[in-house]
Amino acid sequence: MRLNTLQWTLVGLAFIAESVTAQNPPSAQPNVADQFEHQNVMIAMRDGIRLNTDVFVPKGAMGRLPIIYRRTPYGVGPGAIAAAGPNRAYKELADDGYIFVFQDIRGRHKSEGKFVMQRVPRRPSDGPQGIDEGTDAYDTIDWLVKNVPNNNGRVGMLGVSYDGWTTAMALLEPHPALKAASPQASPADMFLGDDFHHNGAFRLSYGFEYAAMMETDKEQTPFKFDTYDTFDWYLKLGSLASVNAKVLNGTIPTWNDFVAHPDFDDFWKRQTIISYIKSAPTVPTLNVAGWWDQEDFYGPIAIYLEREKYDANGRLNFLVVGPWRHGSWNVGDGNKLGNIDFGSPTARHFREKIQAPFFAYYLKDKGTLSQPEAMTFEAGANEWRTWDAWPPKSGVNPRPLYFADGGKLSWEKPGRESRVTDHDSYVSDPAHPVPYRARPIQWTYDSRGSGWSTWLTEDQRFVKDRPDVLTYQTDVLTEDITIAGDVLASVFASTTGTDADWIVKLIDVYPEDVPDDPKMGGYAFMVSNEVFRARFRDGFEKPKPLTSGQVTPLKYSLRTQSYRFKKGHRIMVQVQSTWFPLIDRNPQTFVPNIFAAKESDFRPASIRVYRSLSAASNVTLPVVTPILP
Repeated sequence: MRLNTLQWTLVGLAFIAESVTAQNPPSAQPNVADQFEHQNVMIAMRDGIRLNTDVFVPKGAMGRLPIIYRRTPYGVGPGAIAAAGPNRAYKELADDGYIFVFQDIRGRHKSEGKFVMQRVPRRPSDGPQGIDEGTDAYDTIDWLVKNVPNNNGRVGMLGVSYDGWTTAMALLEPHPALKAASPQASPADMFLGDDFHHNGAFRLSYGFEYAAMMETDKEQTPFKFDTYDTFDWYLKLGSLASVNAKVLNGTIPTWNDFVAHPDFDDFWKRQTIISYIKSAPTVPTLNVAGWWDQEDFYGPIAIYLEREKYDANGRLNFLVVGPWRHGSWNVGDGNKLGNIDFGSPTARHFREKIQAPFFAYYLKDKGTLSQPEAMTFEAGANEWRTWDAWPPKSGVNPRPLYFADGGKLSWEKPGRESRVTDHDSYVSDPAHPVPYRARPIQWTYDSRGSGWSTWLTEDQRFVKDRPDVLTYQTDVLTEDITIAGDVLASVFASTTGTDADWIVKLIDVYPEDVPDDPKMGGYAFMVSNEVFRARFRDGFEKPKPLTSGQVTPLKYSLRTQSYRFKKGHRIMVQVQSTWFPLIDRNPQTFVPNIFAAKESDFRPASIRVYRSLSAASNVTLPVVTPILP
């Protein structure tokens, strides 16, 4: 099925792909377009390239209105304004009264020029005609405030995913009329933590499918798989060297970049937006993230933290994190995600009580500024929390949960030095990798339906008894354990190979008896997780082989989280070395470039995870200190 312009426009690519099947039939859709005057214009940039732009002005508006502006690679058009309909991204903003502007970025759909994935910011040597996504936003805003009738001279930008990134780029050299912005689920670093890599481990299925879709033509043409279960397709494909040899034939620029830049070199360093954030913010910014964002959770947190370094007065840089998948705060009520019930309409709350008041205050002088520094939804307790800083600077005590005998997790550190039995082991075989979610694993943009968008909420019992997955858990909790801040993994491990990946997952295990929802009995809900490619343990620029049989400490973040493990639940940790095809298979034999690995490089390896006094593997939780009466 070919997706139409409206479906691609709504917000965030994976969010759009899933929402297609959930939409009402066209006859049931409210005719939001009748409420606006629509104009299509081609706006010239400083280098002469013209960008396709749709302007929607509310009919019968009294007085001058601010502009809400979004830039996207996913296609605009007359149907874009449907996002202002009931239970949609801009309903509350439309009710307040705004002019809406949607624009195809350079080289996409009806805009002129060449599309470059994550186009890097211009260099000073490029001169006044140098362009990037930020200058295109600047030039467009300049045209809008001068040419759109009855605007009040103030512009707000927002967007999810790639559109969030274009919003963040506009903040590097903001136009004076840009008075508020909300980069939402924006990627920040494609090697360290967003769409294409996590800690140097390549995100195979998403990286391949997204690049092929975005760079085959000017629109979105998803790659067509000849098998329903992509686990089988990727496994049969073999080494990553087969992708160009058998499938893409060197035609996809981003894939060729993956191959040419397997380490954190200048290519990736120039692309990350973090290195360009170097001055105090001048535009009030609402950074938005979802705890179970399957694509870009790292980015919005990293952008917020970097901007926070320069926000001396603490009033121009804000963070909101809710219980959402990629972009799901912009559609529906947000009561549930997958099988997890959050007890309230979290998405509607965000749109009504957070996003709309934010833009109204800065663009319309409406209301008072009541936005706290940080707001997080504490799942488990199912309550919103406010913070003076994120992660919290006080009231939190880092507490390690140690791996112990018999698959136990213990708050007590091992009391003895290493013995022969003070480890657990498994064989990691690249020919039989652990699936990252229950099979069949549909392709990301499968129009027949795909579990991609909610896979982070899946019950992890589907791998609990695999021999290549280690499982540790606490006894039943006798009191609530609340965490707020960074979750850290410290794994002491050895391998008979010379390279390895380690995946650590922090899981909330429900009681067997859940009277209100029996199917949740014993449910293993993944709270935090992350992969680390061990070749980068001493730095992402220069990979190093592991020494076979040597105990190697590996310490890294499972990312930040706000969560409550309830009394009667258990805390579980799983450790494994494959997560396929989300993460490409590590050959487990060190090679300079895994994208060029031969089939013979892929070998099984025996892994040991240690739990002794001097090699005390653990997950450290940021436990909120109870406030005593």
